[in-house]
Amino acid sequence: MSGNGNIELTKYNPNVNGSHVNEGFIEGEPQTKPPVNPSPTISAAYAPPQHNVDDVVIETIPKATENPDPPSRGFWTSVDEAKVVVGNFYTENRKPTLWTIAAICVVAYIAYFVKALSYDYDEAEILIVFTCIAVVIVIYVVVRDNFGTKIEERVLKPASEKIDDNWGHIKWPLYILIVVALIIVLVLLTIDSPENLISLAGLAIFVLFTYVFSKHPGEVKWRPVLWGLMLQFLLGLFVLRTNIGFEIFEWLGDKATLFLEFTDAGSKFLFGELYTNHFFAFKVLPVVIFFSSVISILYYIGLMQLFIEKIAWLMQFTMKTSAGESLNAAGNIFIGQTEAPLMVRPFLKNMTLSEIHAIMTGGFATIAGSVLGAYISFGVDASHLISASVMSAPAALAMSKLFWPETEESKMVTVEQVKLPKGEERNVVEAASVGASAAVSLVANIAANLIAFLAILAFFNAMLTWLGGLVGIEDLTFELICSYVFMPVAFIMGVEWEDCREVAELIGLKTFLNEFVAYIRLGEFIDNGQISKRSEVIATYALCGFANIGSIGIQLGGLTPMAPSRKADFATVSIRALIAGTVACFMTACIAGILYEEIDVTTLMMNATTIAPVT
Repeated sequence: MSGNGNIELTKYNPNVNGSHVNEGFIEGEPQTKPPVNPSPTISAAYAPPQHNVDDVVIETIPKATENPDPPSRGFWTSVDEAKVVVGNFYTENRKPTLWTIAAICVVAYIAYFVKALSYDYDEAEILIVFTCIAVVIVIYVVVRDNFGTKIEERVLKPASEKIDDNWGHIKWPLYILIVVALIIVLVLLTIDSPENLISLAGLAIFVLFTYVFSKHPGEVKWRPVLWGLMLQFLLGLFVLRTNIGFEIFEWLGDKATLFLEFTDAGSKFLFGELYTNHFFAFKVLPVVIFFSSVISILYYIGLMQLFIEKIAWLMQFTMKTSAGESLNAAGNIFIGQTEAPLMVRPFLKNMTLSEIHAIMTGGFATIAGSVLGAYISFGVDASHLISASVMSAPAALAMSKLFWPETEESKMVTVEQVKLPKGEERNVVEAASVGASAAVSLVANIAANLIAFLAILAFFNAMLTWLGGLVGIEDLTFELICSYVFMPVAFIMGVEWEDCREVAELIGLKTFLNEFVAYIRLGEFIDNGQISKRSEVIATYALCGFANIGSIGIQLGGLTPMAPSRKADFATVSIRALIAGTVACFMTACIAGILYEEIDVTTLMMNATTIAPVT
């Protein structure tokens, strides 16, 4: 290396006559020092040839210098510096920044809200509802974050502890007071129609039956039972005897059905325009996939956790039931027996047998929004279908806790014990995909079990028909036998005696086939005028549930993939849950029989907003 920092390299180039000339890049004075053999141990074959000092010239190459940044690199450096500045500003002013963004969003939404109301008020009704819900949530969050601890420590907890400590002294006076109040109300409601008292007697018979055949009669806790019956009666009173009550639940049912009908877009694309020709496979089962995806999204963003915690607190404070079974009962009002358990899927593996029994009973006792439109298309009154599903929810929970009382310690009894983690997905798209993928096995299990159970039932009916034909009894089937068995049941629900045979047949079809067949037959009875209006209404309530033999397979197929380790427990409680769900439907029919008055209901239907029939 030269003294000026340049690198010096040697290079030789012999000419043709054996003499050598200097060649290369020369900077500064050339050095004439001969090259040195790098290693004496190197073989002669690889050693560099020896040359005269005149043959060698030292080439000096300028030292490499750093290239300046290209123009594009300078731009991105400026961007990185700007990001650092913005990040530091946000860190130092995080709260003011968030409040500013929130204020801008609120002002923009208010402007949009006012414009929507002025543009088309009727179409904006649902926006009003969601806005009110959002305002209530915001108020709740503000109160909770600023005063929640004080309210809980100074008001809620002391009041709850006081009630629990003195419950043994106040429960019986409270029960007596409730019973007396109910008797007074019932007398006022039935004074002009004493035949409605038959339905009241039927209600008492169903409660007595459930208690006598309870899994643990001595362990029955009457608080959830009585609260459930009272809620069922109050809901029935609100829906059947008030215009506003009917209109509210009609609107809720309409919107829930509309939401689930968005599944049709995917079904139509995948199966074609005639997908409804295979109603259950291509109309109902895809709803499970859609709803599973939606639930997964709600879990990811944390909304489902909020709903679970609040409903758990409400039910725990009133009925002393756990969060999971209470949420499932509420969800069953508008969603089906396989969709509702998705809301409590993380807890199924740790639930007690009584809680599992409540989950399955809720599914058997109610219908889903996805099939509501089909029943309406059969000619069944939409208002009664909606109110029946609502009323059966608390009845299902009450009958479940009466038929299989809690004897274990629940792991999710209180709100504090229900802390749901958010989903592990990285974004909303992944959450939706995971939810849809998880429902694939769910749908497959539902379809497989349904095929198996209905096939077995068909085989059994074929055997009965053959055996009956050998002794001259034509068309002997299990449903026909049950239609006679259920005649007393139809009567104590309040059905007019001349219609008991027809309604009993409907109950048999619903129990041993499914409610689709039963509602189709009911539509035929309505069109032909074979039963009275009162019997029609009571039958509508009695049939409004998935409590049939095939649904056992559907629930086992739906619940097992959610908690494979509890497969045996699901099978163990399934028969009892089916009975409890059936009784809950019958009790709802009894409530309808107690409260039904043809003139009032006709007026109600004339004043209420009607649901357009499905075409």
